[in-house]
Amino acid sequence: MSERAGARTTRTVAIGVAGIALLLSACSASTSSSSSSGNSSFESRTQGTAVGGDRLAVGGWDCPNGTCAWDDPSAAGAGDGAATEKSGTLDEAVATADAAPTTSAPSPTSGGVQPRTANDLPVTAGSIDDNAAWPEYLRYRQDFEATGLPHEKIPVEGRQIITVRDPASGQPVHGADIVVRDAQGATVAQLRTYADGRALFHPIGLPDATSQNLPTYTATITRGAATATLTITPGTPAFDVTLDQPVPAAPTQLDVLFLLDATGSMGDEIARLKANIRSVSQQIDALPSRPDVHFALTVYRDRRDAFVTRTFDFTGDEAQFAAALSEVKADGGGDTPEDLDAGLAAAITKANWRGPDAVKLVFLVADAPPHIDYPDATPYAQSLATAASAGIKILPIGASGLDADGAYVLRQLAQFTLGRFVFLTYGADGASPGTSTPHVSPDRYSVLPLDQLIVQLVTDELA
Repeated sequence: MSERAGARTTRTVAIGVAGIALLLSACSASTSSSSSSGNSSFESRTQGTAVGGDRLAVGGWDCPNGTCAWDDPSAAGAGDGAATEKSGTLDEAVATADAAPTTSAPSPTSGGVQPRTANDLPVTAGSIDDNAAWPEYLRYRQDFEATGLPHEKIPVEGRQIITVRDPASGQPVHGADIVVRDAQGATVAQLRTYADGRALFHPIGLPDATSQNLPTYTATITRGAATATLTITPGTPAFDVTLDQPVPAAPTQLDVLFLLDATGSMGDEIARLKANIRSVSQQIDALPSRPDVHFALTVYRDRRDAFVTRTFDFTGDEAQFAAALSEVKADGGGDTPEDLDAGLAAAITKANWRGPDAVKLVFLVADAPPHIDYPDATPYAQSLATAASAGIKILPIGASGLDADGAYVLRQLAQFTLGRFVFLTYGADGASPGTSTPHVSPDRYSVLPLDQLIVQLVTDELA
């Protein structure tokens, strides 16, 4: 879909389909050189479908022979110094926190105040919805395009919102499949509605479609036995479609995949976020909708490291998922870009996502943009199209050190899949929790502890 040039060249991708976090993913910051076994077993999956790729063998990680060698000293580039890219910042933050009054509970053994650790530090974050502030997002895109920084050029200016509703209740229909065809009957886009009944169609960028010459398309919409037909006319920003018969209610299913940059520079965030996963999963389990939650994990590094991607397939057992998280180590990297393209492609295509009844979320945590100089890679624009066709929503979380290039890419991922761009916020030292981010104007967001924000995003999705 794209032609890849040099490392600092914009890739142009002509795509016209609208079609991935909540995070608290996790790597151990341990520097042990021993291999970690990935033989964790979990319940048999009967409804999972790997989107566009091979199914994982039931049993845990997609590692050779069932064993994940996270840090192979023989791998070129492994442990090449990336682990110290942000050295000192966490120690400084801990020292600052220790200097302030503490409310930590007394140690039951010493009778004094327990020492502060990285995991004790709260993590704060904000978020924005670029689709809800569309004119502002288009101005932001225009300003960024003028910088010449590398990214996939994904035309979204003429995006059209399709909302599908149930005829009996008038409520949005989740998991409806939309096939868009041109005047000759050729399929130009395959979409699936998200939990709010919406899907995005991007006509600009399709063959023979420009902002000055947009043709009319026909969309066929199905959800089980229910159907509808829609004529997509040029220049119309939104369409509301009602199916011809009600859609039976289904149990609430939730698939959450954490996509984590596991290079050395992520050590600070990983150390502080990892301890929260159980709290987040318990809060999600306790939501009024009582969702049937499955968790999965994909970690990625770069091509010079011990591995590029590893995926732990979906499981309904939170304890086994937490155990898988504890096996991961942060290491490698070195240059600023990482192989986000490979990580996103693995998350979308390797994991066994459930069918249209499941709400599907990818929480991506990253502090670097993708490499764009790998000519044989799967461009993230292509993965976005695959995600949109399966109803997988991406909620990227930008960590400290994320530059303008990386922030732009993460916002592209969120916008294209109707997600929100989440970003960690910091104090003046750039390490301790606070309310500031270099990526968004402060009048556009409010700050919450990250675990609360994640649970709120899931709650909104399930509503």
